[in-house]
Amino acid sequence: MEIIYIALLTIIASTVGTMTGFGTSTIMVPILSMFLPIPITLLLVGIIHWFGDIWKIILFRSGLKWKLILGFGIPGIIFSYIGASIIINAPKENLAKILGIFIIIYVLFITLKPKFKLAQKNRNAIIGGTLSGFFAGIFGIGGAVRGLFLSAFNLPKSVYIFTSGTIALFIDSTRLATYLTGNIHLNKTLIYGFLLFIPASFLGAKIGKYLVNKIPQKQFRIVVMAFLFLVGLKLMFY
Repeated sequence: MEIIYIALLTIIASTVGTMTGFGTSTIMVPILSMFLPIPITLLLVGIIHWFGDIWKIILFRSGLKWKLILGFGIPGIIFSYIGASIIINAPKENLAKILGIFIIIYVLFITLKPKFKLAQKNRNAIIGGTLSGFFAGIFGIGGAVRGLFLSAFNLPKSVYIFTSGTIALFIDSTRLATYLTGNIHLNKTLIYGFLLFIPASFLGAKIGKYLVNKIPQKQFRIVVMAFLFLVGLKLMFY
């Protein structure tokens, strides 16, 4: 029954994660960490998240933009390794609260200044990749920071989701390798569970794509901001 519950949770999280470009880990990590050790939770959700990245790339491949991807991806890989390496000993609680406050302030700022837009410069992409990679390694939820920066570029929907998925794939591959080489492993039951988790992730991605196509471009940024606000609140009470 636990495997079925995780599969259902995967569908919900994958749907939200596909729609907003982030959120799969944000939903799954807090729930599963109540029943599993944090390192096991991060590895399990990280693998599910990795497949979610693949689905975003496949379903939104028309949004390819290499300059933006590389600007985020390279520093993201480096700092996801650093974050994943210090996960066991890091004082995560205070850091999470600070991140949550920052995200809420950003959302309020965008609400008051809806026309704000970051220039698509290498510097901004590097900063976004660095921060999202680092927080992905530590919390397993770096997508919120990535979404924060990508949303500031005010990108078309397909470009936003494809870029988010590709960058996340780089970062997730790095942190998963770090977890595994750090002697974090799943038991056989959870491993066999991927026979359900992987198709559940794809189903959620398909549902997410359907919903994204129903959202007008002008409203898409509002959807992302609303979910960022919820993430900020959650992190404040991490």
